[in-house]
Amino acid sequence: MTKYILVSGGVVSGIGKGVIASSTGLLLKMTGLKVTAIKIDPYMNVDAGTMRPQEHGEVYVLNDGGEVDLDLGNYERYLNVTLSRDNNITTGKIYQHVIERERRGDYLGKTVQIVPHITTAIQDWIERVSKIPVDETGEEPDICIVELGGTVGDIESAPFVEAMRQFQFRVGHENFALIHVSLVPDMHGEQKTKPTQTTVHALRGLGLLPDLIACRLIVPQPLARATKDKISMFCHVQSEQVVGVHDVSSVYHVPLLLQSQGIVGYLKQRLNLASVPLTPKDLERGVSLESRWKRLTGSQERLFDEVSIALVGKYTDLKDSYMSVIKALEHSAFRCHRKLILHWVESSDLEPHMQTAEPAKYHDAWRTIVSAGHVYFHLFPIFGILVPGGFGSRGTEGMMLAIKWAREQKIPFLGICLGFQLAVVEWARNVLGFANASSTEFDESTPDPVIIFMPEISKTHMGGTMRLGLRPTVFQPDTEGSAVRKMYKGAEKIWERHRHRYEVNPAYVSRLEESGMPFIGKDEAGERMQITELRDHPFFVGLQAHPEFCTRPLNPSPPFLGFVAAASGTSVLQEQIEQQLASFVPPHPREAMVSEQELKAISQERALTPGKDRVLSGSDGY
Repeated sequence: MTKYILVSGGVVSGIGKGVIASSTGLLLKMTGLKVTAIKIDPYMNVDAGTMRPQEHGEVYVLNDGGEVDLDLGNYERYLNVTLSRDNNITTGKIYQHVIERERRGDYLGKTVQIVPHITTAIQDWIERVSKIPVDETGEEPDICIVELGGTVGDIESAPFVEAMRQFQFRVGHENFALIHVSLVPDMHGEQKTKPTQTTVHALRGLGLLPDLIACRLIVPQPLARATKDKISMFCHVQSEQVVGVHDVSSVYHVPLLLQSQGIVGYLKQRLNLASVPLTPKDLERGVSLESRWKRLTGSQERLFDEVSIALVGKYTDLKDSYMSVIKALEHSAFRCHRKLILHWVESSDLEPHMQTAEPAKYHDAWRTIVSAGHVYFHLFPIFGILVPGGFGSRGTEGMMLAIKWAREQKIPFLGICLGFQLAVVEWARNVLGFANASSTEFDESTPDPVIIFMPEISKTHMGGTMRLGLRPTVFQPDTEGSAVRKMYKGAEKIWERHRHRYEVNPAYVSRLEESGMPFIGKDEAGERMQITELRDHPFFVGLQAHPEFCTRPLNPSPPFLGFVAAASGTSVLQEQIEQQLASFVPPHPREAMVSEQELKAISQERALTPGKDRVLSGSDGY
């Protein structure tokens, strides 16, 4: 029987339920157990794909093309698992599922209601998905972590809370535990317990009793013993069932913080985990994971050398918009034994009109970019410029100015998705001399459309209609000397996740390549340009894919690792290339991948089925 751990939240949203859920799963993996995770998002959207990044953080993309909540990125990174679109439940998905069943007549003429039909559908979904293998063993998980988004008491989450109340009886007391995450405000040095008391009382009134209360403190001071005892008394739990999660130097320390407070021992007893059969190989895998994780977190505290990266983006007002990019940079910096210094540059601030509109922002932004060429370590720049993905025209001229600076000043550069496309446009304008070259995403009347709308993509529906999910890239002949290819251990074919509607116009490829911009990686048919890497440059790489979605703390994304290593100096890049050639393991074995045909079928089905996706309204919302 699968064991289930529900993680709920109270008082406010965004206090770290995802990190606590992921950390709990990681600790259980360290004991040899196989762990999967499900995220419940109570919003009506079918998935996260149609939301702008400032609305809900980044849209995380899975192997099967699922566009999901960013917390699934936490699960995949911490647990080193490969999840599917079904691991993200939304109100929209559940209602769509129940309505489709009602239209088919599956309910035999009964009145369809929230209880029992919606709540039963939620439980069935969780039970089905919890049994799908997600790791390298190919075996059914022992533990399923279920995170309920939002806060207890929200109207929109009520059906899910009721479903989980019922679910605890469906699976049995020994197979269901609840961790409730609550904010404990620190008021001038005094830790207040009343918000936690109130949210726990509300939770108990809804029929769910917390087994563990994780007290989140937004300060570096740990939970006081007196606070812990007070919460224990008024929330009807033992003192050992109250744990504190205060601010630490890195989120990678959270699992060890929870471990030090006995959470694993408690869950072992509460869920009778001794009854789960584990092989010697399972135990060995867990011990190895714990050892590597402790080495990772321990080495973080001993990092003195720094590497500075300027992230030139258009959603910098909400840092979660680039969550996976940040994590990929962090993981790569750890491997390079460097402390990451991240400089946020709003791309619009680099544009000429800002010089008169808001000169302070303009000069601050350019000061950050220009300083890239003047910070040296043993005569090598310890600075890199990264342009990530995005949608719409806003800020793109500023991004191209940053790309031009990186190209001309020999500053290590990495362009992801939109960043890759803009590097092509910038080259067409300033090297080929096509002054008005652009993407049809920004200017449909451009005389030189070097970036065009992909021919098979729907122009009437947004949701799930992009080029999504895991796709192959084939390195072209005579690219053995490529730095980015070496980071992939010299592989001929690699697999990364995609999310885009536009691509390089095939009509311009020969002119671009002849002028010195080679496309070293293409799709299997050789028709889509997917990687460019300039010669005679320390590191200038653009990828159409989003390799940040496959990064892991113990296995960094190869392009990001190469970029950070190059920003740390030539010797560091060579060292990391040698290490990759010796030990790199691709994050996704081929047999676990969704086929090209399946992905195309999913895309076509979603594009052609009325009512499944939001119709474009004339504005992309970004």
